[in-house]
Amino acid sequence: MADSRRASVGRDVIVIGGLVVIAVALILVLVMNAKADVGPADAPAPAASALEPSAGDPSAEAPAPAAGGDTSALAVERRVADDPLALGDPAAPVVMVMFADYRCPFCAKFSRDTEPVLVDRFVDAGILRIEWRDLPIFGDQSMQAARAGRAAAAQGKFWEFNRAVFAAAPDRGHGDLTDDALLGFAREAGVADLERFAAQMRSSEFDAAIDADLAQGTGIGVPSTPAFVLNGVPMLGAQPTEVFVAAVNEAAAAA
Repeated sequence: MADSRRASVGRDVIVIGGLVVIAVALILVLVMNAKADVGPADAPAPAASALEPSAGDPSAEAPAPAAGGDTSALAVERRVADDPLALGDPAAPVVMVMFADYRCPFCAKFSRDTEPVLVDRFVDAGILRIEWRDLPIFGDQSMQAARAGRAAAAQGKFWEFNRAVFAAAPDRGHGDLTDDALLGFAREAGVADLERFAAQMRSSEFDAAIDADLAQGTGIGVPSTPAFVLNGVPMLGAQPTEVFVAAVNEAAAAA
């Protein structure tokens, strides 16, 4: 009888021991699977765009690249002599490249409020050069307006046309830039040969140059307009004029 009890207890111990081993094995499998799902704690985060807005605010300033970081992707200035889409000396110590759309209300705000101050204080003094880049992102009318700007430039009236369009732009929403409206702005800007202007605006003559601007902006991650690169430092949106003035002064001091 005693021998029978001992044999029964031995069998129970073996069974319990086997169950413990299985339980431990299952726990180890679960732990290993959980670690595989989470991944290493020090895995690098995905790279951010060079021009990423803050908190989705279209007028928020983008952070500057870290000190000593690689800013080669933001070396977008061209400094081409006699460029009709640029203002200022090609050898100016500070270059501000502006990516813009004629139907963008924030671009219009910059044109009306800030650009005249920068021209008066810095461009005319040989400190700043402003280079325009077409970034037509608001539909077919944006692309047609970009062509119209180039057609005005072909007759030496780019900036006059540019300012005429932005002076009439709404504070909110996107302006209705029909062909007739663009012809009216060309007339207001003093474009001499309106027939030539209309023919070039309605052709694909300037599409390759516009697409090159678009590719440059896309290549550095421009998320919206207006976007600026000031001596390699990105800024987004129609910031207050004093922000641009301070940025130009800082860039000039560092140049």
